[in-house]
Amino acid sequence: MRLLIMGNSGSGKSHRARALAAQHGLVHLDLDTIVWEPGRIAVPRAIAAVRADLLAFVTGHGTWVVEGCYGDLVEAALPWSSALVFMNPGRAVCLENNRRRPWEPHKYASMDAQQSKLNFLLEWVSGYYERDDAMSYACHRRVFDGFSGNKTEVTTLA
Repeated sequence: MRLLIMGNSGSGKSHRARALAAQHGLVHLDLDTIVWEPGRIAVPRAIAAVRADLLAFVTGHGTWVVEGCYGDLVEAALPWSSALVFMNPGRAVCLENNRRRPWEPHKYASMDAQQSKLNFLLEWVSGYYERDDAMSYACHRRVFDGFSGNKTEVTTLA
């Protein structure tokens, strides 16, 4: 099993990826951990280094789950994937999930540091359906619709 999970921030990607990794013994990669400079959220690494790390991960493990909002990276990993999951529960769910998000110590030094970015994050999440970048609905829809393999779109969260 080699799963790719994409969607907006707060769509349930990480929750689903962690659950599937535990259930099936999969190695889990959160794309944020290779996109941003270590310990520096929103400071991007060189794209060549990111793509090299992604390729090393998907070719270096037999079974895995990769999750993130980066449609271009998900698309780059598709040739090694056995299935694609598009988490698309809608704007209101994503906003609420971000408001309730627990501290992410792998991204932020403290809960206060995480909360200091919340307003920016909520504004960014809210623009998902209007933007046209690699982290937008338009990109995710294009990647999902263009993939001819095993795929699932999740529009409601259990």
